[in-house]
Amino acid sequence: MAGLLTPAGAADALAEALRAGLDPEACPQRTALTVPGGELLLMPAATGAYAGVKIAGVAPDNPGRGLPRITGSYLLLDGPTLRPLALLDGAALTTLRTPAVSALALRYLAPEGRALRLVLFGAGPQAYGHLEAVLAVRPLAEVVVVARRPEGARELAEYARTLGVRARTGTAGDVTDADLVVCCTTAREPLFDGRLVAPGATVVAVGSHEPTARETDTALVRRAAVYVESRAAALREAGDLLVPEAEGAIGPGHISGTLADLVSGRMPAGGAASCPQLFKSVGMAWEDLAVAVAMYVAAGANSAT
Repeated sequence: MAGLLTPAGAADALAEALRAGLDPEACPQRTALTVPGGELLLMPAATGAYAGVKIAGVAPDNPGRGLPRITGSYLLLDGPTLRPLALLDGAALTTLRTPAVSALALRYLAPEGRALRLVLFGAGPQAYGHLEAVLAVRPLAEVVVVARRPEGARELAEYARTLGVRARTGTAGDVTDADLVVCCTTAREPLFDGRLVAPGATVVAVGSHEPTARETDTALVRRAAVYVESRAAALREAGDLLVPEAEGAIGPGHISGTLADLVSGRMPAGGAASCPQLFKSVGMAWEDLAVAVAMYVAAGANSAT
């Protein structure tokens, strides 16, 4: 079912949900349970027409077993009757939803008018998804892949070349010349020196939803304009922001705006050339629901033709 919806189409579904009045600040919190294999997540959400819940497993040892790190299912329900409508692959939904959220933010924050240089941290499913999502919203002059496993970085760079983009592997220092930096890793400590990021560059960090884990450092967060999906969710779960706050480097008011602010036009698009733009995503249940509904509708339309 995931193949029926492109990253751009999923981003459109997220934007439509926000324009229709959905309030991410009122979204139910993620429930996390520590289990022997890792972490079990429960993420429910509802609108008037639909409801849904994702049950996801995060199993850090799975890649060593040849299994995906993220597992799970998504149950989509009819809103008024709570009648089950569809059961979706939760991992596939997450692999589509997360890049779509980033793509929506980049529509408003990333530089325009020229092909951009992307530095991409990670070489897993989210890195592949983010490469395609970025290409859906901005032309790329070059992709530089930085990953813990050199063979994984080479494979992703080769894949980028099949999409018509010049690509190579690189190091963390390549952020110096980047227009876009996208972080989709399992790192718990900063991936690069935030002082190297150019004013006007855009950084997207999606790898963690834990208050003690982060991909970006205090130096970047302190000098960046920061955007999030929801202030409440970020101040619960975004280690990229909570660690600098605990250090006394920033306060809760350091957040410049939210995705809803950008989509609604309450904040101007394009960011500021005087400082980096940082979009920190933790992943939210309303996003899963919006994309699941769009997938369900697309499947119905496809079956009717």
